[in-house]
This record gives sequence, C-alpha cells and structure tokens, in this order.
Amino acid sequence: MSYLINSNEILQTIEMIDQQHLDVRTVTMGVNLLDCADRDMAVCCSRIYDKICRKAEHLVSTAGEIEREFGIPIVNKRVSVTPVSLVAAACSDMDYTPVALTLDRAAKTLGIDFIGGFSALAHKGLTESDRRLIDSIPRALTETDLVCASVNVASTRAGINMDAVARMGQVIRETADIDPIGCAKLVVFANAVEDNPFMAGAFHGIGEPECVINVGVSGPGVVAHALKACKGQPFDIVAETIKRTAFKITRMGQLVAQEASHRLKVPFGVVDLSLAPTPARGDSVAEILEIMGLEICGTHGTTAALALLNDAVKKGGVMASSHVGGLSGAFIPVSEDSGMIAAAEVGALCLDKLEAMTCVCSVGLDMIAVPGDTEASTISAIIADEAAIGIVNNKTTAVRLIPAKGKQVGERIDFGGLLGSAPIMPLHTGSSAEFIERGGRIPAPLHSLRN
Repeated sequence: MSYLINSNEILQTIEMIDQQHLDVRTVTMGVNLLDCADRDMAVCCSRIYDKICRKAEHLVSTAGEIEREFGIPIVNKRVSVTPVSLVAAACSDMDYTPVALTLDRAAKTLGIDFIGGFSALAHKGLTESDRRLIDSIPRALTETDLVCASVNVASTRAGINMDAVARMGQVIRETADIDPIGCAKLVVFANAVEDNPFMAGAFHGIGEPECVINVGVSGPGVVAHALKACKGQPFDIVAETIKRTAFKITRMGQLVAQEASHRLKVPFGVVDLSLAPTPARGDSVAEILEIMGLEICGTHGTTAALALLNDAVKKGGVMASSHVGGLSGAFIPVSEDSGMIAAAEVGALCLDKLEAMTCVCSVGLDMIAVPGDTEASTISAIIADEAAIGIVNNKTTAVRLIPAKGKQVGERIDFGGLLGSAPIMPLHTGSSAEFIERGGRIPAPLHSLRN
C-alpha cells in the first residue's frame, strides 16, 4: 500500500517531540451503533457492548505499536459512538443511565481513555428520547468514569433552541451538585461537528461510515518555540512561521492516521489540527499569544493575536493532510492551559474576554470553573450567548462550565491529569432568569437562507 507520506519525514519532528511537547493528542475510533437499537434496554446494552468491543478490540494495541515504531507519543486512545438519544429511542425505559454504564464498561474493557457519544442533537426541538437522555446526564456522568456527553442546542440553519438551553443550565447545575467532575465531561454545542475526535464533545455523526479513524494532533509548545525566533518581526512573518509549523505538525498526524487506518482496516476520516494545550509548562496557547508581544493573555490585543494564530494554523495544516476536519483551530480551555490559569488568577482574563476570544478560535468557553452557587438560569444565559456567537458566525461554539461545589471566587478546583485545575472566575450578578424562562426558539440568522 502506498502512502502520501514517507516515514522519513517524521525525522524532522524529533526535536519537537523530545523538547517541545509535540504529540498526537488522540486516535479516536468512531463506531455506528444504530443497528444496536432494541425495545428491551438489556438487549440494546448487550449489543452496544459487544459491538464496541468487537470494533475497537485492537485500537489500544495498534496505537501502541505506532508509538513504538515511529517514536510519536499518542496521549489518548478514544472511542466515539452514535448519539445515544438516537440509539436508545426504541427503548421504553425513561432512564438511559444503563447505556452510559455499558459504555463505561466497554471503555474499561478496551483500556481506552474516554468514550464519547452520550449525546443528543436538539438544535431545532426535543424528541422524547432527547428529553430522556438529557434528564439522565447527571446520573450518567457521575456514576461513570470514562463516559462523555454532549448536547447540540443550536445551529446556523435552525437558530437556538432556548427550551434546550434552559434545560441544560439545570442539568449542569444538577450534575455539579452531585460531583463537579461530571461537568468536565459535558459539552453544550452550537453547530456541533460529526467527526470531532476531541473529548468531551466527540460523537459519531449519522453521516459517518460504519467505523472510522479520526486523529487529533496538538503542538502549542512547538508553535511557541518557533515564534521565539520571530521576536520583533512583522505579523506577516509571524503568520508564515505558524503556517510552516502547523504543516509539520499535521504531517505527523496524517502519518499516524494513515497507519492506524491501514493496520485496523478501518477508513481514515480526518485529522483535526487543533492546538490543544495541557497544564504542562511550555504547552500553552496563552504563551503563544504572549510571545507575540502581549504582556499577559487577556490584555488588549489578545483577540487579534488569537485570530492570527487560528487562521495560520488552518492555512498551514490544510495543505498537509488529505482530509482536515473536526474543529481544527486553537483551543482555550482555562483549566488545561498553564498560561490561561495564570492570567485568570491575576484577573487579566475574565469571562467577557474569553467570550470575545471564542469569536475567532475553535470551540468556546471551555473548562471554566464558576462559583458553586451559580444559578441554573445564569448558566443557561452563558450558553445562549455562546450559541449566538456560533450561529451568527457559522462556526462551532461550545460551553463547558463547572460550578465548583462549595467554592467561591478566589478559590481553586483541581481536576487532575489533562483536565488540570482552575481558579473560580467571577460572573455578572444581574439575573437572566426572566430571559431564560421565555423558552421557544431564537430564529436562525438571515444568512442561513443559502438555497
């Protein structure tokens, strides 16, 4: 079998891997579960477990072989499945937690890091199955370890489903009251994509094949290192440097994706070339922005710097892979980025500035800890604001808020691992309750009429 990439190209990335935190953040296998549907919940769960374990049986071992052969760290091995609200719709049970427990059991059997797809697509309205799944989220996420959930509440074509927005504020509040870590595994989307390999928002879309391999690469530390050589240079040079670096990073992801696809005998889907930070020093998107000349992330100029970064990453990466997809840009998860954490702790980075930044980067308000007594209506209003940015700008936006039980502004919550830790950030004190109680649907923007 011939490849677009010669494996010798990987030699160019040795220094990046050894010294600049370059890695493949995830190899994610998407699995279609529609054929597992059954009126009997026990039968449905049995089919789900069997199919996931059968399809992904060799995922972890194959990723390990690729790591050893090419010397490329693959941090996470994951599975995404068809939105459970579609798979379980035939069941008569009101509670879908048994499906979540089944997904968790399959994930542990396989030895993967996370499994995504306890999800619903509710951007235009709520089916009975959507309601059941959403109502099940607090139990599902707090009684499992590896299951991730997402709900799409808005799209450019449909507008914003404010009934779903209102309910998700309550669900986040209910989940946090049981265990805040559950909220770290829950994303509320506008314009969710079907081939996202990153958690917590990954699911296997209905337009996807039976099984597919999607790879997410990451390299904030590599970009930061490259930009240190551009001190004082004009932004044209900065953009060109980022583009060239993103090309190299994505070539590595393409190689891994092709190898995994070939060895697992599963179609290659996409390379998602998002810059996904970690709490490790030197692996920060905020640091990249500060190298461009900002004293601290969050100060004036941050949005412009992030816009340049996001655009240059896309331009460089798209030339390096035959199929670029997913989210592909720059992530700004506060708890997972050491520079973002530092900026938030001194008050330089606030929620309003983060909201402005989401207009020009991937996803949205991500891994943000807020006071434990935050009202559900306030959470819903934050979701609505972010969804509005998504539908008007025809881009994916999302909210992953964590009300930190028993904590207030100035304190900190620790999640551990890649999820990191986060300072509790202040919110506006004015009530949004009456606004959220209206319900209904915010109409789609005019530019949604494209036919």
